[in-house]
Amino acid sequence: MKTGAAIHPLVQVPFQRCEEAFDRFFGGDHNPLRHLGAMGLFLLWIIVGSGLYLYIVLDTGVEQVYSSIGYLSEEQWYFGGILRSLHRYASDGFILVMMLHLVREWAYGRYTGFRFYSWITGIPLIWLAFVSGIGGYWIVWDQMAQFSAIATTELLDWLPIFSEPSARNFIAPDAINDRLFTLIVFIHLGVPILLLATLWAHVHRISRVDYLPSGKLMRGTLLTLLLLALLKPALSDIPANLATVATETRLDWFILFIHPLTDLTSPAIIWALLFSLTALLTVLPFLSRRKAAPVAVVDPANCNGCTRCQADCPYAAVTMAKHPTRRTYQVAVVDEALCASCGICAGSCPSSTPFRSQETLHTGIDMPQFPLNTMREALEQRMSALSGQTRIVVFGCDHGADVSQVASTDTAVLSLICAGMLPPSFVEYALRTGADGVMIAGCRQGGCEYRLGERWTVERLNRQREPQLRGKVPAERLHVSFVSANDGKILAHDLTEFRARIESDQHLSNKLQPYLRRNAHHA
Repeated sequence: MKTGAAIHPLVQVPFQRCEEAFDRFFGGDHNPLRHLGAMGLFLLWIIVGSGLYLYIVLDTGVEQVYSSIGYLSEEQWYFGGILRSLHRYASDGFILVMMLHLVREWAYGRYTGFRFYSWITGIPLIWLAFVSGIGGYWIVWDQMAQFSAIATTELLDWLPIFSEPSARNFIAPDAINDRLFTLIVFIHLGVPILLLATLWAHVHRISRVDYLPSGKLMRGTLLTLLLLALLKPALSDIPANLATVATETRLDWFILFIHPLTDLTSPAIIWALLFSLTALLTVLPFLSRRKAAPVAVVDPANCNGCTRCQADCPYAAVTMAKHPTRRTYQVAVVDEALCASCGICAGSCPSSTPFRSQETLHTGIDMPQFPLNTMREALEQRMSALSGQTRIVVFGCDHGADVSQVASTDTAVLSLICAGMLPPSFVEYALRTGADGVMIAGCRQGGCEYRLGERWTVERLNRQREPQLRGKVPAERLHVSFVSANDGKILAHDLTEFRARIESDQHLSNKLQPYLRRNAHHA
């Protein structure tokens, strides 16, 4: 199993297959399964925006709220009713995306090491999301709200936290007054504020957070929600009446599923289940036996304080400090608790070039488990063993397709911690030392194990980001293939096509040489 592979392949593999299937329709940059965090944030902004409007225009008195929201849903359906439905369906979508995000991160084993903080701070979000969602249904104060309020308070009464049973507040019609209803509204508004604060804590150690998905994905999501709002608008049940028992009601199974579950079991079983799951999620990182990989190491003698590693680090693990020996220089400093051991920083360092005349290649920041000098030596050794008409070097990723499957007498392969670890100068170095072509096999778009490796690789090769691939490198000698761990056949197919293209170019060039020489002579 490759470094960083999930402990739960039975769950990971289905996720990978679904993501790859979605890639065919959406592409990696617009695949919702690859951007669940950004999708959740987008849905949350819809919830907050629509919720603020509803709070402003609704009369929150216990006697007036039902007719007030009824007016919005029926008389002003073209705006207020659509916003209410958007609020409802975006809330369901947020719960769905949140749980998928949780399961996906667990399936990929992303809860230990540098990801520990994000995992732990994500656990309270689950509780806050459901508390806010359940409380939101009470505000409407219809039959569903009555059923949920009584079921929730009966569940809470099992805990020894109230001196008197809270369910007594819903025994008689005159038990509900404006003061209690104001408290319900306050809870529904206050809990989301805590949720937003916890969300900030959840992502603040990650650099370049995708606060929103791509424009195409946002437009598609919003259009889907609007279609749902028009085809099946959110409507209220009959008004709540504490003098009667709610028998039949339309439950929101995304948020209120806990009520039928309580009826089937008991409050004791539900609380035992909830606390056990929370405890399991909390201790899960401590149960992992995976050994932490060595973190990046800075060599002050070769660091000029350019800040490229700081700008490119996906997890804000690199900061700048005063250089120990040069007064006017800064030096990179690595926070071991945040370092992902991905090597992207080594690929961004301007001193990470194999053309340096040093016998032992030293760079400003490097990975102890696979130093740049070892990479250069491995490349030279495998290049010297190549033979055949068209010799190709393939740089792969430990988290993508296994490049060793395409190794042959005319194909040298080198697998890196992350494709983003590759300095662009190594592409030119391979071509200068005898390679006819260089192929880079990175993770699928939007599917990088370390978030930004695939993105930085493409931008560096396209000369959009430092360190850039030099302009003298012919574009036809370079090919980038986006492949996942399951894409061995795709990798082999891409390599075959790349080789055929190079051979075709070489054949055309050989045919044109006499013509070019004649024209050069006449000139």
